[in-house]
Amino acid sequence: MSVETFQLVWPAAEYLPGYIHALQQDWSPDTMRPEAAQEHIALIAKDPELFLSQLVDREAKGPSVTLPDGSTVPRLSGFVRWMWDGEFCGSIGLRWQMGTHELPPYCLGHIGYSVVPWKRRRGYATEALRRLLPDVRSEGLTQVDIVIRTTNFASQRVIEANGGKLIERFRSEIYGGPERALYRISLTQ
Repeated sequence: MSVETFQLVWPAAEYLPGYIHALQQDWSPDTMRPEAAQEHIALIAKDPELFLSQLVDREAKGPSVTLPDGSTVPRLSGFVRWMWDGEFCGSIGLRWQMGTHELPPYCLGHIGYSVVPWKRRRGYATEALRRLLPDVRSEGLTQVDIVIRTTNFASQRVIEANGGKLIERFRSEIYGGPERALYRISLTQ
């Protein structure tokens, strides 16, 4: 398959088998929490309709989010789209606080994405981000931040191809780990 057949789809039952297959191959939609794969498998097994409904939560009505230290914080407004080329390819998500482009300190960025390993190097992440940006604008955001590890050169190219500019390098007190890079994409141009 190629980027010409690539789509961003809303999570739905028809795509769920492909999503489950990716999770079973140790892919995680959360690049900071590999254990999210097993958590999602369990949630889908318990109630697939509820799982799917929680992937689109513009009003932030879903359950609190647990941070690495075990503390919980309020969920932000957000939604997930799935990458599809006839098969499941990955996910891209947007989260925001209503009425502002600012994020709380526990949230490292507005957009997160992950492509399954067997579909990488096809331009899917670049295309997914490009196609997500009109949705971002429709939510009223004038800019978005994306945080990556400074050693993630593939994501650096994805973000820069979509107009992202490096703002700063930092280490997260909440998440620890390696040095990270904050990129910003302006949506007012």
